[in-house]
Amino acid sequence: MGARYSFALAQASRDGLRGREENLEGSGRFACFELWGGNGAVEHPIELPGLQGWICCIPFGDAPHGGDVHYVSVCSKGQVSRVALADVAGHGAYASSTAERLRKLFQRHTDNWDQSSLMRELNEAFRQGADGVQLATAVVLGFYLGTGELLFTNAGHLPLLWHHAATGVWEWLEDRTPYAKTIADLPLGLISGTSYVQTGVELNPKDMLILYTDGITETRDKTGTMLGQEGLLNIVRALEMNPNRGPEEIGRAIASRLKLFRGGQPQHDDETLVVLQRMAMSELAVGNETKIPLSSSNGVE
Repeated sequence: MGARYSFALAQASRDGLRGREENLEGSGRFACFELWGGNGAVEHPIELPGLQGWICCIPFGDAPHGGDVHYVSVCSKGQVSRVALADVAGHGAYASSTAERLRKLFQRHTDNWDQSSLMRELNEAFRQGADGVQLATAVVLGFYLGTGELLFTNAGHLPLLWHHAATGVWEWLEDRTPYAKTIADLPLGLISGTSYVQTGVELNPKDMLILYTDGITETRDKTGTMLGQEGLLNIVRALEMNPNRGPEEIGRAIASRLKLFRGGQPQHDDETLVVLQRMAMSELAVGNETKIPLSSSNGVE
């Protein structure tokens, strides 16, 4: 088995997204060719090849599982990571059944850098649904350690937020981004058989991405005013960003400001927040071994 990447589990809070200081004792190991995730309540940091991150998912009410589904995987050679976030139109056993279908789908494509086939199968799953439950939206990311290139496909989901470390600018990452680039041997643009677009960009060291579900943007304050996408953008733009603030700290800061905006109002939907950051070259060294591949080819050899 190839290199292994760690994650530490933490307890999910129960009053909407907010940070917690305490972690569960112990930690796990994230292995290559492993897929992790689901639709349960979680809050923990993650480490992937070239990426560090933080995930917080809080189902609505006291339910142990909700309609927000997330998966994280690492290919068998430790070069390609994938992060997916979906919003299922349903809860409970129905949503869990759909989450299991998605797990099997993503597992089959763990070793594929190109996401076209994955998205075609996801499109078919969207159309078929599961036991009357239809998938609502999804966003799928693939990150290649060797080049810092990111593939993303948005299937009706809310746009990602992208923080450019070099300029300090926050902006939306969408299909029509001016930062789109050609990636050798990969088909970009409209994926045949779907209405989805596969787009490639390059993440620079310390750049940050934020994925979220509509439970975040549809949260309301005491007057009933909805946060909205612009409200979320205003929140992140107000954050103090510096090289020492990692995904977990930024994620908790966003969660704290969301709680402040809510002003004690109850959570009304599942809420999921995923923060990812490309590591600097100096952070890729683990012990005496540096996790930098010798090839940047399309494959995962």
